[in-house]
Amino acid sequence: MTELKEIYKCDICGNIVEVLHAGPGELVCCGEPMQKQEPKTKDASTEKHVPYIEKTDKGILVKVGQNQDHPMEEKHYIEWIQLITDKKSYRQYLKPGDKPQALFMISADKVEAREYCNVHGLWQNKE
Repeated sequence: MTELKEIYKCDICGNIVEVLHAGPGELVCCGEPMQKQEPKTKDASTEKHVPYIEKTDKGILVKVGQNQDHPMEEKHYIEWIQLITDKKSYRQYLKPGDKPQALFMISADKVEAREYCNVHGLWQNKE
């Protein structure tokens, strides 16, 4: 059984999906069950992964790494940053060389952010 907003990844081809409508079936890709990605919430290494949420006069800024930016190199980078409110979800895709941050020009009281590192997987921070 899947739950709304869960992230799954195929260990064979690398496809990543987000559940938009929960159902009782198993998610399968390349003939194998997809693996649910459990979001990590605490940084243990020198590379910073937990998304940091900052409200600004322009909207909500999400940075990956509060005091130290996450690397954005060809072999190691943040693929996307997502901001989730109680009613909507927003996503910014990134590529190597970009700053590991995204500005969402919205106003919301309760938000959570998550990001996906191509090496270390899914990370989340709730405000």
